[in-house]
Amino acid sequence: MVMRRLLTVGLVVLGLGGGLLGLYTLGNSRTTQLFGEIFARVETSKPLVALTFDDGPTVRFTQDVLDMLKEHDAPATFFLTGKEMQENPAQTRAIVEAGHQVGNHSYSHARMLLTGPATVADEIERTDAAIRAAGYQGEIDFRPPYGKKLVTLPWYMSQNNRKTITWDIEPESYPDIAGNADAMAAHVLEKAQNGSIILLHVMYRSGEASRAAVPKIVQGLRQRGFEFVTVSQLLASRSEEAP
Repeated sequence: MVMRRLLTVGLVVLGLGGGLLGLYTLGNSRTTQLFGEIFARVETSKPLVALTFDDGPTVRFTQDVLDMLKEHDAPATFFLTGKEMQENPAQTRAIVEAGHQVGNHSYSHARMLLTGPATVADEIERTDAAIRAAGYQGEIDFRPPYGKKLVTLPWYMSQNNRKTITWDIEPESYPDIAGNADAMAAHVLEKAQNGSIILLHVMYRSGEASRAAVPKIVQGLRQRGFEFVTVSQLLASRSEEAP
């Protein structure tokens, strides 16, 4: 009954004329959702950017990424899955102890477009519990798997005063540069602006080029005058500028 009511609300908001195309566009939008706050970039006059990583943690690559960030003194935000955190608790604690922000990327990394309310709550709350079990005390932001959301997920987020975090720069989404660290770094340097949220996938073997791009991105953006902050710090910069 709840799911049917939410879908009805969504269709009314969209307007019947939008049809399936409207639903598809809304479900994939990085900047728009039916309920609650969503951020693909933060409006700020300060030269701040957030480097974010999705998925993991993994035994093989977590420490390599942490060592790289430590070497370049760069904070990051890790959107982790609950299942992988439970499988790799030591790596989760290592991220927390290194001082990075930890975000919620669902438990199973399933597409949450037509998921029922109980499943949405379970996916998010089980992951929250794994994050807290690792000792993380900060606010937990959420990023939907594949960036997909429609009605029930945004409704849950709004009812629980949670923020949805997407991104405005994802070099891996361009097949012609995705396997080339230099090309990906150049793309980020070209596209970055105040408040940008950069997305990379660095936790698996397939992310070799993305891992190699990280120091190039950090060094290049710093040369352009940008400062790296976590997503929470980036969001806080809004209130600091409020009149």
